[in-house]
Amino acid sequence: MNEALIRSLAPSVLGVLVRRGADFAAAEDALQEALIEAFRGWPADPPRDAKGWLTTVAWRKFLDASRAEAARRRREGRADEEPAPGPAPSVDDTLQLYFLCAHPSLTPSSAVALTLRAVGGLTTRQIAQAYLVPEATVAQRISRAKRTVSTARFDRPGDVATVLRVLYLVFNEGYSGDIDLAAEAIRLTRQLAAAIDHPEAAGLLALMLLHHARRAARTAPDGSLVPLAEQDRGRWDTAAIAEGIEILQAALARDRLGEYQAQAAIAALHADARTAAETDWPQIVEWYDELAALTDSPLVRLNRSVAVGEADGPRAGLAALAPLDGSLPRYAAVAAYLHEREGDVATAARLYTEAAAKAANLAERDHLTRQAARLNTRRRR
Repeated sequence: MNEALIRSLAPSVLGVLVRRGADFAAAEDALQEALIEAFRGWPADPPRDAKGWLTTVAWRKFLDASRAEAARRRREGRADEEPAPGPAPSVDDTLQLYFLCAHPSLTPSSAVALTLRAVGGLTTRQIAQAYLVPEATVAQRISRAKRTVSTARFDRPGDVATVLRVLYLVFNEGYSGDIDLAAEAIRLTRQLAAAIDHPEAAGLLALMLLHHARRAARTAPDGSLVPLAEQDRGRWDTAAIAEGIEILQAALARDRLGEYQAQAAIAALHADARTAAETDWPQIVEWYDELAALTDSPLVRLNRSVAVGEADGPRAGLAALAPLDGSLPRYAAVAAYLHEREGDVATAARLYTEAAAKAANLAERDHLTRQAARLNTRRRR
């Protein structure tokens, strides 16, 4: 049995333990110990009932830890209730775990770490490696998060929007170290979309698939960024695009538009164009209008100005950009692109340099620096 299969069982097993009366923090610790045993022993001797095995071992781990506590006498009664090995209950508490891990009182970083640990089945070390932070930092986040949610009622309905936001945060971390967080986010979102009848869950899954489909073409062999218009579309994952569009169409047909569906519609229009020149920019502008009405986000309006510049010309794009705050992330980069399109090379070069200084990561900074150097070279000729 592979690691992905073992991890996929984690949330339902955790749900069983909590349902039996274990508090969340103790149940999660016991599950992690059971997962470690599974990783060690299953490759050589896999059990017939994987979920039942994990549930039994995790419950025993929980009981062992409970007996060692000061409250041992109050909890020892549970030892007599240990279920006999056999098929695990079919009740799946995964959905409640999503809501619990996205508790509104948690910080985004804590909610992400707890979701990856409790629902994703990742170890603290794997999460730390993925986010390039010390393992002790992640352990502290998880510990605090577990204390926060330990008193939350397990059967209360959760906020779908918060869960989706946490999963989108995971997806946007992309890939780092040994853990592909984008793929992990897709797996968890697919699981969530199958568990609830919600068009925005489907919309987020479609959005992730459509963005992930372009991943192989986003960087050159030397690691430099490749802009969307210059990507080799033959390297896009057509199967992921087809699946994403199919999921999106089914969600849109329900006429309950949300921000993830609108974002996915924009991504689908990019994916559907055989070349950059064939992109349906007017329709993309219309979807940005829908998205802006849903979110009232200045970042959405920033991206909309690019689409307006493509649909109606760079001067129109600059006019759409003008009312926005110049301190917005990527504002200078967007302004540089539109000024270059309009032919103002000097202003574009200056803005590319300014944008490079504010870039969020090294790859983006290098790309913007090269753009500025390219225009400065053109000016000197």
